Amino acid sequence: MQPHTQNIDRRSAAVSRSSDSRCLIPFDRREGMTTAEAAEQANRTERTIRMWCRDHDIGRRVAGGPWLVSRVALAMYLNGDAAALSAYLAGDRRRSRVWPYFAAEGLEELAFG
Repeated sequence: MQPHTQNIDRRSAAVSRSSDSRCLIPFDRREGMTTAEAAEQANRTERTIRMWCRDHDIGRRVAGGPWLVSRVALAMYLNGDAAALSAYLAGDRRRSRVWPYFAAEGLEELAFG
């Protein structure tokens, strides 16, 4: 019974985090990609990408539409860079751990804009 409780606790934490998440905020379509594009880049299924969006806040649904995945957040997640992802989700685009991900995607102006 304990593992079931842990799963609920993790989901509750993800839900409470997502209300504070600054993923794709401010919104600029250049930072986002579809779940199909993200799945190809990550070599995973679209279902997995949607679960990562939900559980790790690497994407968001704009106006209730399909998931849009942050190129920057996905790169951080795939690199296992929890510190950079945490700073990004807190809205800190200028931190030295975050802006290189924007630069790698050719999106420097979004980090400093």
